[in-house]
Amino acid sequence: MRHRHGQDQGHGKGMGMGGPPEGMRERHQAPIPAEYQGKTNPIPADEDSLARGEAIYAQQCATCHGDGGMGDGPAGQNQDPAPAPIAHSSQMLSDSYLYWRISEGGAQFNTTMIAYKDILSDEEIWDVINYVRALGSGKVQPRRNMGGQAMDPNAKAQMHADMLAAGVEQGAITQDEAELFTAVHDKLEAYKEAHMEELRSFMGNPEEMQRAMLEALVKSGDITQEQADAFVDIHDRLAEAGIMQ
Repeated sequence: MRHRHGQDQGHGKGMGMGGPPEGMRERHQAPIPAEYQGKTNPIPADEDSLARGEAIYAQQCATCHGDGGMGDGPAGQNQDPAPAPIAHSSQMLSDSYLYWRISEGGAQFNTTMIAYKDILSDEEIWDVINYVRALGSGKVQPRRNMGGQAMDPNAKAQMHADMLAAGVEQGAITQDEAELFTAVHDKLEAYKEAHMEELRSFMGNPEEMQRAMLEALVKSGDITQEQADAFVDIHDRLAEAGIMQ
């Protein structure tokens, strides 16, 4: 999404070793206003919608969020808070949350993103949501226009490894805990990919989604309850240390 210029307050914080941009966790957990609660996308994410969403995204969003939706567009480099890595975050956030944030912009959170409710139609907002989710899932490849990285699985894995290395270095977790976390995390990712449709009801509530997936993995015997509990504990300590969302 396009952001207002002239309001930069420092250097933006990208999705580097230290975790997500500052304040992103609070923004993603903010309560959705009543008028936006319960909204669901009525537009199928078919080729037509993705083509429309791509065109709108390239014109309105890529300059800040980057071609690949990773928050690294040229106009976002000096914004603080930095533009969200929307290709990544859209995989976890609900339709109603995304529709709200695009419609109302970032004034509530002191970001420079403008409100689109009077710029884009309802259908256009939903098309953009379909497109950024397709970017994040790898269903589409980004148009090269403004610059920025795509949602690269290898880069995502490296970011995960860097995050855990930072946790060990800072003393938040041990190396053994980092290895356990990675093993369980990989099983969670595989489960999510295989069961995405049935997990869509948890969109916008990543903690509940994680709990449901851990329960399913314990039930199937892929992990033990002890491993599930340890994973949650490590996750919480990394979050408290500001290393991950």
